[in-house]
Amino acid sequence: MRKLHVLMKKEELQEEKLKDKIVVVFDILMATTTIATVLENGAKEVIPVKDSEEAYEVAKNFDHQDYCLAGEYLGRTINGFLDPYPQALKRHVKDKSVILSTTNGTVAIRHAQKAKETYAASMLNSMAIANHIFSTNLNKTVLLVCSGSHGSFNLEDFYGAGYFIECLFQCSNQWTLTDSATAAHLFYEGNKDNGEKIMLTSRVGKKIHSAGYGDELKFASQKSVYDQIVKFTNGKCTVLNKMNEELKK
Repeated sequence: MRKLHVLMKKEELQEEKLKDKIVVVFDILMATTTIATVLENGAKEVIPVKDSEEAYEVAKNFDHQDYCLAGEYLGRTINGFLDPYPQALKRHVKDKSVILSTTNGTVAIRHAQKAKETYAASMLNSMAIANHIFSTNLNKTVLLVCSGSHGSFNLEDFYGAGYFIECLFQCSNQWTLTDSATAAHLFYEGNKDNGEKIMLTSRVGKKIHSAGYGDELKFASQKSVYDQIVKFTNGKCTVLNKMNEELKK
């Protein structure tokens, strides 16, 4: 049976051990939720970067009208960048490359780039990604990475990982779970109808709410409203199923 394991924070990633693994990264509040949303709203791609300095370097490869910079550091929008919240950002992204810099989620995605395959998952698109992984990656270990926050455990990422496991179980029950994966799944099962409450009561959620973005928490708690597979390849997050449709034309 295939193995499922959950890492509680991105700092637990050991890049040298990722070669044969399928990695799914979660930053529910907000990077992976933002990535899903802007791609659903017409962005060409999302380029996750580690910091603002790298973002400016990447931007040099584009004409000004073809990209937008969005990001935060330690919860504060980077000066000169767009707010990285999904509903606030989505109106700016159509037909553009989004260069996204966040404290945790984009860093986690980059740290996972040596995996056999790397996906960016949120509550919004977990079912589609889970179905894809189940159908295309037989006998591979699936590693679910909670980004956490600057080395700390984040409740909402753990909840998201638990929901993703539930999505995998809807595909098949033929999974071997480590204790961390079992804990995440049990946590989700006990709170499956409390997604918005989890977002609101989490440490990061409280900060977002106090900053005036409470509506983003409810948005981020929605389950599988996007039928999209977001894969990180060659330094970019793109929608795999839409990309395949374009290739068929």
